[in-house]
Amino acid sequence: MFTEVLARSGAPDAPPGVIAAGLGSRRSRSRGWLRLISPVLLVGLWQLLSATGVLPPSRLSSPVTIAHTAYTLVVTTSPTYGTLQSSLLVSAERWAIGLSLGITIAVLLAVISGLSRVGEYALDPVVQALRAVPLLGLLPLFIVWFGIGELPKDLIVLLGALFPMYINTFAGIRSVDPKLGELGQVLGLSRWELVRHIVLPGALPSALTGVRLSVISSLLALVVGEQINANAGLGFMITTAQEFLQNNIIMVCLIVYAILGLLADWGLRVVERRALAWRRDFGQ
Repeated sequence: MFTEVLARSGAPDAPPGVIAAGLGSRRSRSRGWLRLISPVLLVGLWQLLSATGVLPPSRLSSPVTIAHTAYTLVVTTSPTYGTLQSSLLVSAERWAIGLSLGITIAVLLAVISGLSRVGEYALDPVVQALRAVPLLGLLPLFIVWFGIGELPKDLIVLLGALFPMYINTFAGIRSVDPKLGELGQVLGLSRWELVRHIVLPGALPSALTGVRLSVISSLLALVVGEQINANAGLGFMITTAQEFLQNNIIMVCLIVYAILGLLADWGLRVVERRALAWRRDFGQ
């Protein structure tokens, strides 16, 4: 239906972004290994500087030391930290709960605000005001309200995911060409059909961008939440290692955070390509 409306309005069947995404995906598959060159060179330089003493171990452990530390944390149970995989599972659970709830709530708020002026006047000022408040400023208040359990940490991650998703989805809804809506009304589409066949597919690229930004933002919020009053998780490991000046364990945790973000972003890129292809063929 979306492509039918585009065709009747004189617009091309496949939006340029969809075409570019298709071309880009084929090129990325054929040249994806090139993206490994700079990280490998960076790690090699890091190891060289560590081996020559330019980077002392007290300031930054070498890649070999960090790899050995990660292996030790995986195969043995530390009385202080537990195992790396157990801490990763705790952090992943907090992240998944906060991220999924944040994205869901953000989409609902964006749809209400984007489709209704009343909804925009009622909800958008509140969301924008909360977005301006630093997460570190909200965390002590959440602890006072909800204690030092899991809820404050989940709420911080939720807010970290909510704001980028809301802003991009709202902008995507409002950026849909009004002429397409007018043409849909001429074709006899109901309000729900206009939303389903025109507004939502038109807002999809911006919403997908919001998801990718929410993933990174929620990871940053997770780091903040886990370093305060936590007794498990990667953030707890970082805080404890800081007290004992164990920068090798800190680096292991930071690398795990980075890998989580990269894997999530890679998965979202795959979903994005398929979703844009669905957008092109939606309702045919």
